[in-house]
Amino acid sequence: MEEESFDQLFEEKSAKNLRLQPGDRVEAVIVGISGENVFLDVGGKSEGVLAAAELRGEDGELAKREGDRVEVYFLSNRGGEAVFTTRLGGGASARELEEAFQAGVPVEGTVTAEVKGGFSVTIAGQRCFCPYSQMDLRRVESAADYIGTTRAFRITEYGNRGRNILVSARAVLEEERALKREQLEKELQVGMQVSGTVSSIRDFGAFVDIGGVDGLIPIGELAWGQTIRVDDVLERGQEVQVVIKALDWERDRISLSLRETTPNPWDQVAERYPVGSVHMGAVARLAPYGAFITLEPGIDGMAHISTLGGGRKLNHPKEVLEVGQEISVRVESVDAAQKRISLAPEDYQPKEKKERPDKVGKPERGPRREGRERGDREDGDYRLPPSQPVSMGTLGDLLAKAQEKRGKK
Repeated sequence: MEEESFDQLFEEKSAKNLRLQPGDRVEAVIVGISGENVFLDVGGKSEGVLAAAELRGEDGELAKREGDRVEVYFLSNRGGEAVFTTRLGGGASARELEEAFQAGVPVEGTVTAEVKGGFSVTIAGQRCFCPYSQMDLRRVESAADYIGTTRAFRITEYGNRGRNILVSARAVLEEERALKREQLEKELQVGMQVSGTVSSIRDFGAFVDIGGVDGLIPIGELAWGQTIRVDDVLERGQEVQVVIKALDWERDRISLSLRETTPNPWDQVAERYPVGSVHMGAVARLAPYGAFITLEPGIDGMAHISTLGGGRKLNHPKEVLEVGQEISVRVESVDAAQKRISLAPEDYQPKEKKERPDKVGKPERGPRREGRERGDREDGDYRLPPSQPVSMGTLGDLLAKAQEKRGKK
């Protein structure tokens, strides 16, 4: 009992010695509501106060009740009273905006127009400026997506008595992102399937917000088949399910996969496309050495150029095929491990191998054969036959041979 009493007194003493600096973010408990004021217990020796308007919904009703917890920012001390805010809104005064600037407390503003270099933002009746680079965590692709939206900003510059106010939405997003990241570092694991929202599309892939941090789906992880354009598969704002492929918190890189949320078509390829079976496919790509043909999404095979000419030698498959053309093909071989299928046109007939004419019935040359024919052998060596005069034939024979050679050419 004495030990428990000591711990309790120690905690109470620590709470009374709590010192807050403007801009500090704390979790408070609502201990009372009176008129337009909400009283908070923030662990100090006195209660804090929060404007009730900050907790009212569009219907005018309070969204919180006594005993509920709420995250607030310490704004300032006014007449011995600690003033807190969840986020300054449209009813803030010029004085409160200056206090928010000094304390680093977020303020709510409405993006009203696109101007040179960024956006015009209205906060508490004041016209402020937000550069393009400070509107979001990533590059602004379409200014129209931001016009008319209300979001949180941090005042980064407050000059000329409030006439020149520079704000940043990115600063608030980065702070929120850091808090969420701490939690996600504890929760996320490689191999997990999570939900997310496509936040940006690039030529090399798509960025997906998975609850406070962005991961990248490389273009090769969008589908089991070849993907030429990312926006053929995804669009900005689309809800997706993804699998976590890699986590590198130190380099702030998360690799994701969309295709692994669907069955791998190559797992059943041997059963679906046995050797000798005939299928319809579409020409997906042409290369100097052959044509890639899509049998189904995610399954491409290749027909070698030697099989495409119908017996005629081709310099390039484009002489007989074009991308998108449908063609009936026969499966020549399947290698599921290497994800390779060899194809040939259905009517392709391989040529039979014939023995070269110069090898058929051609007499063996040299003294060894001639010696064997004559049976003339001494000490293991074959003797050369006596030389004989060689006749070139008649003129008629020579003319006939010349005509034959010209005919062959």
